[in-house]
Order: sequence, then structure tokens, then C-alpha cells
Amino acid sequence: MKLIVGLGNPGKQYEHTRHNIGFEVIDVLSSQLNIPLTQSKFKGLYGMGIHKGEKVLLLKPLTYMNLSGESIRAVMDYYQIEIEDLLVIYDDLDLPVGKIRLRQKGSPGGHNGIKSTVAHLGTQQFNRIRIGIDRPQPGTISVPDYVLGRFRPDEKAFTEESVKKSADSCLAWLEKPFLQVMNEFNQ
Repeated sequence: MKLIVGLGNPGKQYEHTRHNIGFEVIDVLSSQLNIPLTQSKFKGLYGMGIHKGEKVLLLKPLTYMNLSGESIRAVMDYYQIEIEDLLVIYDDLDLPVGKIRLRQKGSPGGHNGIKSTVAHLGTQQFNRIRIGIDRPQPGTISVPDYVLGRFRPDEKAFTEESVKKSADSCLAWLEKPFLQVMNEFNQ
């Protein structure tokens, strides 16, 4: 079984914010894989299905970003999912809008959702997709306000492309080793 997790914050006020781009990828995958997110358990919203013979679980932790690891750990424990079968999708201030970067390990880099995930999993060695949201211009807005803000109209096309690419890389991972998917999508 493969577990694909998109990080974000629950609630209407956070929809389509920079910090919720992981949730947006899960929404796209839910539609493409015909796996509705209808089950509420493990402090998250999730759905399960089968894609080309592989069991797939899509998860949106509903713990708020800073506690995301609680939900991920609970799902992994319950379904006995191995760390190599986990893929976490989240926003990254250090990448420009529209860019994605796939990695098999790494530090949280200041991202509280990833800090929580690392703390609950006890390792930094898990597959991830970082989606660029860029940094605010110095002196314009605080980082917390920036990540909880919405994308500008001129960023919309880039954002849509990065969500699509991220979903495509998740679909590729359901059929190929993650290292191969990294080589394809880290262009």
C-alpha cells in the first residue's frame, strides 16, 4: 500500500493559500484516481482505492500544519505502511512559484509540518515533493502571513502547473521506483 499525504490546514479560510498547496495536489489525485476523501479518522480526511493493482491511500491531515505528523503516524501504524511507501507533499519557501523538487530525505528546513512529521516518524528518510511558493519580498509581509495568504493572479498559471506536475509525479511513483520518478521530474 502507498500513502500519499498532502500537508495543509483545515477550514475554508485556508483554502487555496500557499500553505495548502499539498491539499490541492491530493484533491487532484482524488479526482484522477477516483478515490473520494470520505473517511474521517486518524485526525485526518482520507480515501482508499486501487490503481493498477496497487492499494493507494490519500490523506489530508486535519491537525493543522504544526501537528501533521500525528495523523501520518497514526495511518502508517494502523495500516502497517513502510516508510518507503510514504510520499509527503508540501509548500517550500525556498523554491520559486511553479517549481517542484522531489527528494528521498532531508531536513525540515523550517517547515513546521515536516518538523512534526520527522518527529513522529523518527526519521528524515521519507519521500517528499516540495512545491515552490517563493519567499515574500523583504520588509513587505511576515512569513506566517505570507504562507497563509493566497497566490497573486500572476502566479496562478505557475501554481496550477506545479500542482499538475506534482500529481503526475505521484501517479508515476505508483508504477516506478521513486528514484526514477525523481530523475524524470527534477528537471
